[in-house]
Amino acid sequence: MPMAADEIERLIRTGIPDARVEITDLAGDGDHYSARVVAESFRGMPRVAQQRRVYEALGGRMGGALHALQLTTATPD
Repeated sequence: MPMAADEIERLIRTGIPDARVEITDLAGDGDHYSARVVAESFRGMPRVAQQRRVYEALGGRMGGALHALQLTTATPD
């Protein structure tokens, strides 16, 4: 069963409380999303560590309940 966009956003915000999260359904099928996650707590972290933190917040759902996620991370300007 696909994951809803609001559930993805909730999990990320729970795991990274200072995050601003934008979720886009790429295919309109509830199964392929893009996420832009901006958090001050990412400052000083390499991009791979930022992305790892998002995946940790998703609690192992990648590849299962969450089929595909195009992920962009950043710090606030």
